[in-house]
Amino acid sequence: MNLRDLVYGLYARRVEGRLDHAQVPKHIGVILDGNRRWAKASGGTPEQGHKAGADKIRELLGWCAETDVEVVTLWMLSTDNLNRPEEQLVPLLGIIEDAVKALASDGRWRVHHVGTMDLLPARTQTVLKEAEESTRGNAGILVNVAVGYGGRQEIADAVRSLLLDHAERGTGFEELAETVSIDLISEHLYTRGQPDPDLVIRTSGEQRLSGFMLWQSAHSEYYFCEVHWPAFRKVDFLRALRDYAARHRRYGS
Repeated sequence: MNLRDLVYGLYARRVEGRLDHAQVPKHIGVILDGNRRWAKASGGTPEQGHKAGADKIRELLGWCAETDVEVVTLWMLSTDNLNRPEEQLVPLLGIIEDAVKALASDGRWRVHHVGTMDLLPARTQTVLKEAEESTRGNAGILVNVAVGYGGRQEIADAVRSLLLDHAERGTGFEELAETVSIDLISEHLYTRGQPDPDLVIRTSGEQRLSGFMLWQSAHSEYYFCEVHWPAFRKVDFLRALRDYAARHRRYGS
């Protein structure tokens, strides 16, 4: 351990010691951004950047467990990412599949896919379904893996699901129009039954949501971190929690 690591470790313990666990967000959404830029800056390949980013996930979940976070949503692949050239997309999907398998085999987490399954290759679909099924009974953090995810797509899928559901019940158009509500649409989201994210973290310095959890993040707090995702440290995570705890959430009041 070098001097810099020692200083960061001491600082992280100091921040953690002052953290009020009663003020910790219960649901954190994370936009895992900057894998390729990290790799380029360190002289590596994009695949090496994505692999380093995947390896960071287990560290993050360990930190979340230590601070009583209950739900974590990880944006691993957007619907826009599916338009990348095959020579980029195929290795990326392989890394994501390996990461999901690792989460499932860990034994501590419950894995849940959020996204449009039909847009993904059959092999990726199988990995996601098997991970969700095999971890259903686990008692740890609920980990939403957002693969093939887009916020607008989610809302469109929710409305489609709602319409099909009521069509099967024989609900008339006018009756349905009168009953549509925020709560009713929420019941058809990928995250139905879960609390909305209290905090959304985005790494790599970009200050936008890019369509991440558009419906659920209406009242979320945002934290934008300059560091690229593979270089995200525990002290960066603790700073985000400290920043969140210092804010006064008014919900429009």
